[in-house]
Amino acid sequence: MTDLAVTDSIVRSGVVAVLRAPTADYFSAVSEVLVAAGITALEVTLTCAGAMEALGGLRRQLPAHVALGAGTVLTADDAKASVDAGAAFLVSPVLVPDIDGFGVPVYPGAFSPTEIFTASRAGAPLVKLFPASAVGPGYIKDLHGPLPDIRIMPTGGIAIADVAAWLSAGPAAVGLGGPLIGDAATGGSLSALAARARRAVDAVAYARS
Repeated sequence: MTDLAVTDSIVRSGVVAVLRAPTADYFSAVSEVLVAAGITALEVTLTCAGAMEALGGLRRQLPAHVALGAGTVLTADDAKASVDAGAAFLVSPVLVPDIDGFGVPVYPGAFSPTEIFTASRAGAPLVKLFPASAVGPGYIKDLHGPLPDIRIMPTGGIAIADVAAWLSAGPAAVGLGGPLIGDAATGGSLSALAARARRAVDAVAYARS
């Protein structure tokens, strides 16, 4: 996918599923469930043991239309390794100029209006608002007053029950980690994961209807 196609795919999905666990052992099964439920943007965080191997395996396993990226990317070495493993986008909790320039879009984390503007002006096609749990959906509306053209993706502590409220405030998509994945990434119930994923997909459809 081109950079624009990757970002557009994330926006269409409405949800980026953030895969974080001590190890990536269960990411294959978790990803299959998420994609089957309609979530087509997945982020493998590099804090997981085996993350690079998981990225490569998931890229071979999942359909081509699924946007697969790497998260918590903080160094140029990790950025290059992630792209080599198959990541189509990179996400960071902060603005890290060193991870740009590897041929894929980079979505940096930011919080204040100044940080968000700086990240966008540096070329980010999508800015991750992190941690979203520290504010609320109204913060997006406030930001879009003076900064209407910046695409924002709130991430961190967003409950599935709040997805519709967040998306109704105008962000491009939301990132969902623990509230969506639950214990499935450590061997927990995949059927419960499927139910949560369907609720998230339904919330996106409701907010955009």
